[in-house]
Amino acid sequence: MTHPVMFEDDDPYLVRLREVALAFPDAVERVAHGRPGFRAGAGRFFAWYGGSTKAPGAERVVHDHALLVLPDDSERAALAEDPRAFAPAYLAPAGWTGLDLSAAGTVPPEAVDWREVAELLDASYRRVAGVRRTARLDAGEGPGAVREDVRRHRAGGTVAAKGP
Repeated sequence: MTHPVMFEDDDPYLVRLREVALAFPDAVERVAHGRPGFRAGAGRFFAWYGGSTKAPGAERVVHDHALLVLPDDSERAALAEDPRAFAPAYLAPAGWTGLDLSAAGTVPPEAVDWREVAELLDASYRRVAGVRRTARLDAGEGPGAVREDVRRHRAGGTVAAKGP
């Protein structure tokens, strides 16, 4: 059964997300289940665009402008406190977390903290990319404007500027 396409190719959030996600070593985009996903080469997905959630006994809530990532445990706990975060249907049990980039339509694409998005993508990519791709990322490949900020952040430093 073919899934219906659930995104617009010229969606400004998706356009910007593509720029960042496809800058990772060997990253490719693939539409699956009607949504664009980003993979580390032919390997596993490290991000999805758009998703939904459904609590037991509640209606399904669609998040068309959301980023789904596979964060590590500490990042997942921090994201759980963020009001934009949600547990994506089907993927949450495997550790995935959703982040509504538009904050339910109140944040335009140009106001999104794209450095934060890049950091989330970086952490998710590292979980699935394998040793060789991660080494390439550490050697300088990938979304360059974010790379040094991610290193400083992981070392306990601060990140000042917005947008890669």
